[in-house]
Amino acid sequence: MTLADELRIALDGKWRHVREESRTRLAELDLAVDPDLDLEGARDHTFAQLKDLVQTGIPAAGFRESHGGLGDPGMAVTGIEMLAQFDLSLMVKAGVQWGLFGGAVENLGTDRHHALIPRIIDLDLVGCFAMTEIGHGSDVQSLETTATYDPQTQEFVVHSPTHSATKDYIGNAARHASIAAVFAQLVTRGESHGVHCFLVPIRDEHGEDMPGVTTADDHHKGGLRGVDNGRISFDEVRIPRENLLNRYGNVDENGAYSSPIDDTGKRFFTMLGTLIRGRISVGGSALAASEVALSIAGRYALKRRQFGPADGEETLLADYRMHQRRLLPLIARGYAYRFAQNQQVARMDKLQRSDNPDAQQQRELEGRAAGLKAILTWHASRSVQESRELCGGAGYLAENRISTLRGDIDVFTTFEGDNHVMLQLVAKELLTAYAHEVGGLDPLGMVKFVASTVTDVVRERTAASQLIQRLIDARPGGGDDDHDLLDRGTQLELFEDREQHVIETAARRLQRAAGADSAEAFRIFNNAQDHVIRCGRVHIDRIVLEAFTAGIARCEDEDAADLLREVATLYALSVIEDDLAWFMGHNRLSDARAKTVTSLLNDQLDKLRPHLLTLVEGFGVPEATLGAAFLLDPQPDA
Repeated sequence: MTLADELRIALDGKWRHVREESRTRLAELDLAVDPDLDLEGARDHTFAQLKDLVQTGIPAAGFRESHGGLGDPGMAVTGIEMLAQFDLSLMVKAGVQWGLFGGAVENLGTDRHHALIPRIIDLDLVGCFAMTEIGHGSDVQSLETTATYDPQTQEFVVHSPTHSATKDYIGNAARHASIAAVFAQLVTRGESHGVHCFLVPIRDEHGEDMPGVTTADDHHKGGLRGVDNGRISFDEVRIPRENLLNRYGNVDENGAYSSPIDDTGKRFFTMLGTLIRGRISVGGSALAASEVALSIAGRYALKRRQFGPADGEETLLADYRMHQRRLLPLIARGYAYRFAQNQQVARMDKLQRSDNPDAQQQRELEGRAAGLKAILTWHASRSVQESRELCGGAGYLAENRISTLRGDIDVFTTFEGDNHVMLQLVAKELLTAYAHEVGGLDPLGMVKFVASTVTDVVRERTAASQLIQRLIDARPGGGDDDHDLLDRGTQLELFEDREQHVIETAARRLQRAAGADSAEAFRIFNNAQDHVIRCGRVHIDRIVLEAFTAGIARCEDEDAADLLREVATLYALSVIEDDLAWFMGHNRLSDARAKTVTSLLNDQLDKLRPHLLTLVEGFGVPEATLGAAFLLDPQPDA
């Protein structure tokens, strides 16, 4: 087995068998995107591909065996990620149908709804996930759509009271969905009980809008041509009482409301927490797309020559320092993020298989999923754009795929919520020490419940804690001048110390709002918002490095582990360099030590340049499926 094979095994993680099978089976389905298709042709093509996926088992994986599925949440997320290597439109369509719509039916519904799941798996019932409104995206608790119970007919009346209440950007809504999982304010007996989910038929068997339902097409977007995004509005649409997905809230025949969770905010976030798989899939799929782009750019750098010594052969792009500077740190981050994503999927799988998942572990997963989604999707956007530029004008041709990836990946930073809001959610969990009373993302709720100390939260490690502590304890020296920035324990300690300081100082700033009126409390929060979001960023940096360290410890091949250690060092140095002003400004690194960061990073580039092809192959994207025409010529030895 080659070194690249060993790297791929390490990166593939627990669901390696799913990745290996997907590389073969999905390639056989010929999922390549045809850039010459028009909009409707692209949508038809993607929907036909969606039908082909049913036989692979990926759609059934995420549903419980008792409902007709395979009961393998980890396989479901991994399968979606593998789709992203082939076609992001197909990945999104699959995520909408089986992840969001199907997930809502299974996780928010009860026995009377679960009978629909076999039809959802087989695409006999095609649905959409109607949450986002024109006027309300990330602030889901403030949705305007209402579902008012009428006890005379035992029906809910679903209504869009304003234009801003129109559901928009909804995948599958423009053409293919016949039913929608609609999130609306539940009103009964004149009282609102917060946002709940309802099954609302939107089209008949002929594809025509149902009475009171108006759908519209979002038409062309920046990418994802195969996804039929659309708008839905409701004009007093009546649905049976049983169409309420009633696991967390029910209305009886007479209109009496009941719920196992009394607090409206807690109930809402519990409902959203059951749909965490979608957020995890978005981040993982974006990461998979970045691996494709970096694989193309890495191979191109080993193929394309330009300039060089006056009387000599032109130089490979891969041998230019600036090219290495732009490419290799992104590859290192890709490796780091893959280990963190694998760890997250394993935790999600364990929790979702449990009949009684631990509440704090669930909240930790939700916070981590929000943070990783933000960081991974930003990384994907940066990686795809940089890859396009690294391939010059050739990278702009559709036949070389990167320009298509760039358009398709752009919206992932918005999927599941704006990335800055996602990091704010991470910070809220950290700053409130997972206070059970806190619900929502509202600033006043955050400043009200900021804990007096957050030390224990930062020190709460959920991955290989003994290994991490042992490395930190073994780091050489004690003062700044003794910092060995190539030592893993030193890197871990710097990341942890930075997180500790950022969170503690943010908490002190927010605690000034104690006893303040609402307007003053909001002002204090708003002034500290950049600090709050920074909490989320540095937290994710820390857990990513820890996940990478733990992943290396699990690697069984010593040569592969040695190379991964060098990659991890490049990741850590690149993060330190990006935030060097903080480390210097807060006296974590002296001027003299800080000046060595750039030279140490360049040394890592020299060490890893000979392994560029191996690192790219380690991502596990088969060369035959890259879909880049300019790589088809014979490739010289690297």
